[in-house]
Amino acid sequence: MTTRRKFLTTAAAAPAAALAAPALAQSKITWRLQTYAGAALAEHVIKPAIDSFNMIAGDEMQIELYYADQLVPTGELFQAMQRGTIDAVQSDDDSMASPTDVTVFGGYFPFASRYSLDVPVLFNQYGLNEIWDEEYSKVGVKHISAGAWDPCHFATKEPIRSLADLKGKRVFTFPTAGRFMAQFGVIPVNLPWEDIEVAVQTGELDGIAWSGITEDYTVGWADVTNYFLTNNISGAWAGSFFANMERWDELSPRLQELLKVCMDQSHYYRQWWYWGGEASLRVDGTKMELTSIPDEEWQTVEDAAVKFWDEIAAESPTKAKVVEILKKYNADMVKAGRPYRYGKA
Repeated sequence: MTTRRKFLTTAAAAPAAALAAPALAQSKITWRLQTYAGAALAEHVIKPAIDSFNMIAGDEMQIELYYADQLVPTGELFQAMQRGTIDAVQSDDDSMASPTDVTVFGGYFPFASRYSLDVPVLFNQYGLNEIWDEEYSKVGVKHISAGAWDPCHFATKEPIRSLADLKGKRVFTFPTAGRFMAQFGVIPVNLPWEDIEVAVQTGELDGIAWSGITEDYTVGWADVTNYFLTNNISGAWAGSFFANMERWDELSPRLQELLKVCMDQSHYYRQWWYWGGEASLRVDGTKMELTSIPDEEWQTVEDAAVKFWDEIAAESPTKAKVVEILKKYNADMVKAGRPYRYGKA
């Protein structure tokens, strides 16, 4: 016979048992994420965001962060993520050799942007997000979020004051940037990121076209090069966060949203860190002498970029669509006038 006292006792115990069961069944999700950046650079371009995510997610999920080439070489990042060997990646499409039609536009596509804010506007307001999402969905990868990094300048042992000075220079740079600059005599060299400083010291490299001056100082390249060319071949590196599609789909909507928020915070951090750093180190930096190629001569490089865009557009309908967007965007910025553009695009 059930008494009133026994019924109340049983009813009170039921919710506690119901709450305890799921907690016992849950296990912490652990992801492995590798970045393109070495340890010193990663302290700024990704570690703050991962630390924030891990603190908020707590026992529910943690991301283990690995630096350039720690688990796999940067050029194999895409394949490793696609297979599920690693769960997520921070990189540009070009460096990780993704097998998509948008790969050529990652990193430094010549003169696609003038300022870092161009990149998020292109993705969020001009349709690049949708194209990237479609292309990566085809190959089992989730394109989570794109953002901007620093502009692409030359840091060299010898001064560059004319296009002729670039001829024969062995330079560490991105695949597409190297392909473009080869027409001006630059010899692109591909090496592991951590080997670059020593390669400059030993003379294997004459320079680096992989970053702006902020990174040159942050990662130690300003210690082995003497000159910084103020002309750049792109106003901002375009990079993204990616994840294995199965791992992404296994996450709850809340964790997916938390990842997006932390990655957006990473994009914001880099906007001011690079923008302020580029200016302050040009003004107050003591390790590198600034050099410039005259505007009228550098215009030759900018004109060549227009032809390069058309060559890329002819390679596939998807590439043609992206180039069309880039042309439309840059034309709009010129029409908008200052401060969006000063003079010719």
